Amino acid sequence: MSTVLAINGGQKARTKPFPARKPYGEEEIKLVTEAINSQNLFRWGGKKVSEFEKRFCELYGMQYSVASTSGSSAIHLAVAAINPNPGDEIITAPVTDMGTILGILMQNAIPVFADVDPENYIMDPKSIESKITKRTKAILVVHLFGNPADMDAIMSISKKHNVPVIEDSCQAYMTYYKDKLVGTIGDIGCFSMQQSKHATAGDGGITITNNEKYFDHMQLFMDKGWARKGYGVRAYHFLGVNYRMNELTGAVAVAQLDKVETVVKSRRAIGDGITQLIKDVKGVQALKVYPGGKPSYWLYGLKSLNHPAETFAKALTAEGVSAGAGYIGKPIYICSEAMHSKATYGTSHCPFDCQHTDAKIEYKEGLCPVCEKELDNLVCIGINEDYSQNDGKDIATAIQKVAENL
Repeated sequence: MSTVLAINGGQKARTKPFPARKPYGEEEIKLVTEAINSQNLFRWGGKKVSEFEKRFCELYGMQYSVASTSGSSAIHLAVAAINPNPGDEIITAPVTDMGTILGILMQNAIPVFADVDPENYIMDPKSIESKITKRTKAILVVHLFGNPADMDAIMSISKKHNVPVIEDSCQAYMTYYKDKLVGTIGDIGCFSMQQSKHATAGDGGITITNNEKYFDHMQLFMDKGWARKGYGVRAYHFLGVNYRMNELTGAVAVAQLDKVETVVKSRRAIGDGITQLIKDVKGVQALKVYPGGKPSYWLYGLKSLNHPAETFAKALTAEGVSAGAGYIGKPIYICSEAMHSKATYGTSHCPFDCQHTDAKIEYKEGLCPVCEKELDNLVCIGINEDYSQNDGKDIATAIQKVAENL
């Protein structure tokens, strides 16, 4: 292997393109055609969305599920089911997409951010517990990149303080923590079907629970609060939204459930293989997996120990392995003006200046110091289920080349 980096004029470690992902096929076409031929693409009266919900429950061993329009809506349903009062607080992750946070703010609750474990960027249970106050309504844990959080510790905190746990499993299909699938360990689990996810319908979401009260609330909330049976022509029980999944999305979602275990098995083999190959490479460190965890590798993440992630990622990309730095760049509370500048509802700053809250939270640098420091070291590499083991070896070879010669 050449020691001259491609970014400095050397030969690339990988010269041919990696396989493009092709998640859809004949089964999706068949089920979508069935939906169209039914002449009803509305979820009520259709069959595909309800079949998706039923089969998802079977796959995850859960009693109830509610399909919706996106992963963001799936999380919003969960927050709505917890039913916070204005000004209540929900503890969550600083390294995540805005979709994790939207439902909190839309319910006029306040996001509170726990710092991260520096070895995997996942919420640190000690930091979670330190952020609990009399206003804490829930813990919203994020299984980042399909790497399971330390759920034993988090559920212990939940039990101790009597605070429910919502699992954002949008990047974590068929991900195991010990012998349990993430999304089934807390009180409510949330999943996304956005284009990049392990199971995808372009967009879409689903929320699961064993709590009948939460289920009833989520099903109503998804449909504008409309109780369609037993209350006359129209009865809207509370303020809800329209997050109904349509039958075309439901058809694709059903087909995807037949594939998702194979998809994750392939990604896990590739990701675990890269980790094994770079374990002795100096200057890089694969993200820590808690004991008993089985990641699903929505992205493959690693830490650059000797160089800024941006420098490392540029060199790795030049080697033919596309890479990014820092995932979201800055913690989500800095990325989002809805928090950083409190740009929420009109000219108000609700819920932050709501009369119902006594919290004085400022979203600025220093809020999660470990996260802010360590994001500068995070390198993200895209992989997919169509990669071969040789593709994984080429990624590991490129990582080693950059680590040793940058």
